[in-house]
Amino acid sequence: MTVRLEPLTTAAKDWDEVGDGFEELETLYRHKVESVANDGVWAGVSASAASGRFAATRAEFEAGQTEARAIASILRDARQQFTTLVKHVRDLTKDAKAKDFTIDSEGRAHYDFDKLAPYRNDPDYDKAVQDARKAEEDWTRSIKQGVKAVDDADQGVKLALHDAAGIKGFFDGMFDRALGRGDGFNANAEGDIEVVEAREANKYANLILAGEELDKEDLAEYQRLMRDNDGDKAFSQTMLNALGPENTLKLSNKVNDLAYVDDTQDKRAYLNINAGLSNSLATATRVPEFTDANGKPLRYGTAAYQEAFSNWKKTPDSDFYLKWRQDLNELGDDKYDLKVAGEKVDVGRGHGQEVRGYQSLATLMQQGSGDFSPQFVSDITDDMIAMEKKDPDIWDLHGEYSGKNDGWFANDPVDASLGVMAHNPEGAAVYLDPATEAGKERYEYLLGNGDGARDWDIRDTTSFINDKAETAGPDEQDKDERRGLGDALTAAATGVDPTDPNARATEHTATNDRIFRHSLEFLSGQGDDMPSSLRNDMAKIMTSHGEEVHATMSNSGDPLPLDRGQVTEMTKQISRSENSYGMLHEGMNYAIVESFRDENRRPEDTLDAAGYTVGFMEEARYNALKGDQHDYTWDKAWSYHASGAMLNFIPGVGDIAQRGADMVTTAWIMDEQQRQADELTDNNKTTYEARNGQLKSLANEWYAVNSAWAQDETGYSADEGIYRRIEAAANDGNDATDGIEGDQ
Repeated sequence: MTVRLEPLTTAAKDWDEVGDGFEELETLYRHKVESVANDGVWAGVSASAASGRFAATRAEFEAGQTEARAIASILRDARQQFTTLVKHVRDLTKDAKAKDFTIDSEGRAHYDFDKLAPYRNDPDYDKAVQDARKAEEDWTRSIKQGVKAVDDADQGVKLALHDAAGIKGFFDGMFDRALGRGDGFNANAEGDIEVVEAREANKYANLILAGEELDKEDLAEYQRLMRDNDGDKAFSQTMLNALGPENTLKLSNKVNDLAYVDDTQDKRAYLNINAGLSNSLATATRVPEFTDANGKPLRYGTAAYQEAFSNWKKTPDSDFYLKWRQDLNELGDDKYDLKVAGEKVDVGRGHGQEVRGYQSLATLMQQGSGDFSPQFVSDITDDMIAMEKKDPDIWDLHGEYSGKNDGWFANDPVDASLGVMAHNPEGAAVYLDPATEAGKERYEYLLGNGDGARDWDIRDTTSFINDKAETAGPDEQDKDERRGLGDALTAAATGVDPTDPNARATEHTATNDRIFRHSLEFLSGQGDDMPSSLRNDMAKIMTSHGEEVHATMSNSGDPLPLDRGQVTEMTKQISRSENSYGMLHEGMNYAIVESFRDENRRPEDTLDAAGYTVGFMEEARYNALKGDQHDYTWDKAWSYHASGAMLNFIPGVGDIAQRGADMVTTAWIMDEQQRQADELTDNNKTTYEARNGQLKSLANEWYAVNSAWAQDETGYSADEGIYRRIEAAANDGNDATDGIEGDQ
């Protein structure tokens, strides 16, 4: 907090002057001393000996220049890094203090709880105290991370200075002295801190590739190197170029072996290394941000972007990107050892199993922060798809790779790559946009279920008896099949990364809307063949477009914003899974409550629409489950817990509407729990009686917004009037939806 960084600049200037001084000495020595032995006047053995010694001395003057200027460069780099990192720590403490937190000398944040004393009798007081304590932890954690980043950079500067000065360890120094090598200046001094650290990181990588385990000290330093530099292009490209694509895949596999099989006590450390390796790959392959003539960034996927990208590929700056894409594609179907895969197989003696290059790559990509350029992820995914179209069984492996223990391995590299793609919603939208020829082809290949669609059965069930293969049955799907596809589709249709708990919805783009409508049509058209693994994702997507969905469910508007038959079928498919239905129902509660504040609609219409949508969803669920189970409930007791997570997908919900919707959702969940307790069966009218709590809560929320209007209107009293009205609308929604299903 008090460090002065200006002396680093002064020192760098002084070291440049040292370099200039050595340059003058080297020039003077070459002309006035070395020339005596080389001008032809002095001849003989002594002249030859002097020439060699004079040349060595002049080389030291040259090396002195290199070393001095390298040190000057390191000090300037250090000043730049420290300025940014120290400022971040100072800004954090300043921001914390502005929010009534005191920061002690150890960097711990303390809230002034006296400020909450006036609210001690407030019903939200306990929650406010809990929030303040959590904020203390968050500020302390952020400051600790900021200080750690400064220390990481400091250690990097120390490493680079030692390297530039030629400082060696005890044994290396002893070896040099034994060979008669003196302590001269460093002719190979490197002035780029990140390049020095990349070379050091490769030393540890080569040890792991050679089958050695790192000791605690080396393991900690390797983590620091990766943590401190994985966002630096010079470090990342230097390190990865030295490794090469194949050794990068092998290194990632070996690190995973250490983390999951050989050295599990250091699992977190090894996973941190692979995360750094993943982030370095993302940094090294990053496509620059292209701008137009006015300096405005070009949107990814536009014609202008594609033209700029094509031009960039003709420049030396793209060499790393193009070479690595080509090399990775050549390695994509090669086979590599990975213990977790090999040990999965019990197929008799002499039989093992290896993983493909793209499976190792996809595993590595998803182990980092996922900050890959959308162009790189798109290109890699296309390359994977092109490869599997030639051999649909290329990724097939024995064993299950899902869940907490084994789901980290990307046995389906296409699905894993799509999951990485979801971190950039704009990139996912461009990739799956049905308005483009390429997007339409990808969409139908990945989401179709007929001829030409992707084969998602990648689990090989072949058994081996006495070393001979015997077919045990057809290939099967993994338990987490389409997880990456679902995330990418959600991101593309909503503009939100579904894996980011802190994401907040933004207004939909035309591409988001287009993908939503296409998905509604395409997937509802599959009926009961729609993959069950996409139900949660479609619930999120429907919630994100809740205003249009609610209007269609409630039959509000002429014309309706969406096709009612498609919405009905999609709601029915979502309803076949308990959690998916819960997500959609929670999401629609937000849409309904938000509609109460729509000044462009008549208040009475919004109340009717609320009841109608509730009835619509009840009937859709009834029709979905009656074909699956005799009691019209799900396989397990009601366990859905509203968490407000669906808010991440809804653009523009205000705080007041959010609180109202949360109350409605709570009432609805209580209805559902009562429904389970009563074991309601095949009478849908009886089943619907359990929704009264939700309807009353909706009516109360409506009245809170529209009481001024309702007081002067007949039939809208705060007690029975509005309850009868919304109940009647719900019954109408039941009947109308039943009609769409053809059951009347």
